[in-house]
Amino acid sequence: MRDSHAITEYAGFSIVELMISMAVGLLISLASISLLLSSKNAYTAQDDYVEIQQTGRYALEAITRAIHQAGYENWDQEDAPAVTDKSLSANISGLDARSLKSALPALESPITAAINGSDVLAVRYFGSGSGSNGDGTIINCAGFGVAATTQDAAEEERGWSIFYVANDSVGEPELRCKYKRKNGWSSEAIARGVESFQILYGVDTDGDGLANQFLRAVDITALDDALMLSGSTKAARISEKNAKTYWKKVVAIKMGLLIRGWQSSRVDDPTHFHDLLGQAYSDAYAAMDSGVRIYEGTLPNKIRSRVRKVFSTTIRLRNQEAGAAT
Repeated sequence: MRDSHAITEYAGFSIVELMISMAVGLLISLASISLLLSSKNAYTAQDDYVEIQQTGRYALEAITRAIHQAGYENWDQEDAPAVTDKSLSANISGLDARSLKSALPALESPITAAINGSDVLAVRYFGSGSGSNGDGTIINCAGFGVAATTQDAAEEERGWSIFYVANDSVGEPELRCKYKRKNGWSSEAIARGVESFQILYGVDTDGDGLANQFLRAVDITALDDALMLSGSTKAARISEKNAKTYWKKVVAIKMGLLIRGWQSSRVDDPTHFHDLLGQAYSDAYAAMDSGVRIYEGTLPNKIRSRVRKVFSTTIRLRNQEAGAAT
């Protein structure tokens, strides 16, 4: 017993002291791990926020640049340029709650399974210079130059910049740019993490150059469907509809994008509403315009805790829909 007692005294700790030390050590370790995880989440969230800011600014810039090109005519050349006339289709068009296939022409055969009701925006314009990519002064949404065309081929060969949302190979939603190449159609991703893309079109109904109301694509299409056409042939009716279409009355575009981060870094309860076109519009029309209000609580669990931010703007068209020919 003396030897055992001596060993205990030599060790310097009793069983009680050892247990208390272990408990305190565990508490300190838990506090350190908690602080480390909190710091990691804060860093990840901040890193995601910076990425979202950069992505959002770039997406707005790319779409704005394309919209400013709508109806462009190149008068900086020696011979007479191809110009917009009433027989050509509108410079601005779109679809509600649709996606597209990259290899099919323009807006042909749209996909109804749109991501969070995302819309489609299409812009047309004339190019500049000769050759397959022109002189590089007028570019499409993918950054490729668009060449000038002749008046006879204007409808077919004008440039296209089409924006829509689709999933990438791993299921991440991205804003894509669809454009026409020399030998077909293609699309490129220009902004990753775009959960919803919403568009309203400012229509000038009294000819003063100002938008009197902002409508969805489906509303403009309904107005076009109600037009009284007198043409005796299909070609005549198409030409007449191109001249009268309400798409040619669009003078401004209001858009909103919801962009998410790449990691589940939030520690708060993800129950926010995101109104892409403003709360007032969502309150009035969210029931009929899917995607303008996104509620985080209904999103899949694996993406619910990601950082999100809405980017929105209103853009006025620079060029007359009727073109300089008038």
